[in-house]
Amino acid sequence: MDMVSPIVIVGAGGFGREVASLLKRINRQSPTWELLGFYDDDTRTKPRGSRNEYGDILGTVDDLNQVTTPVAAILAIGFPNMLKSVKDRLTNPLISFPNIIAPEASILDPENYQMGQGNILSSFASISCNVRLGNFNVINNRTSFGHDAVVGDFNTFMTACRISGGTVIGNQNRFGVGAIVIPGVKIGTGVTVSPGSVIMRKPKDNSTYIGNPAKQFKI
Repeated sequence: MDMVSPIVIVGAGGFGREVASLLKRINRQSPTWELLGFYDDDTRTKPRGSRNEYGDILGTVDDLNQVTTPVAAILAIGFPNMLKSVKDRLTNPLISFPNIIAPEASILDPENYQMGQGNILSSFASISCNVRLGNFNVINNRTSFGHDAVVGDFNTFMTACRISGGTVIGNQNRFGVGAIVIPGVKIGTGVTVSPGSVIMRKPKDNSTYIGNPAKQFKI
């Protein structure tokens, strides 16, 4: 008999529901996860006891911290600073953070890459050889990483990003739909790359970049 593990999703919005559907696809390949429900701090539109098409809203992040039995959690949050803030709040040692990898994702050489914990690798995402992924990175559909790319923690990549070979990405950066980083560029911390923009040289930390080639946009 196949054993399944209990899991919850933090974030009950559109991305959380996408992750729930991803768990269903994983289970079709091999029964792995039992989705218990969702936790979300938006008590106005997603109060405890309400539900969406994938499960019940079980409470807030603080409620999740009170669990008394082991449970896995996925942080389905698309904004890096919020993603890190929620992770920092989850201090209960009974909560674990598995990597969730879509059956349709491609890892070129499973023996020659590294991945930390809490990452989400969505459908048709692609990892080339000798890629190093840190922790709690959200990698949406059809995003690709070239050879020798290095990625830190709490970065979010929207659909169809192209991260070229030899790129080094730090922490808490956000890449919009279709963003491109050319080979060998280094990106630090807190950079926002707008949809369709092309990063051709090192951006300044905590800045927003727009265009092709991308230029700093001062808010």
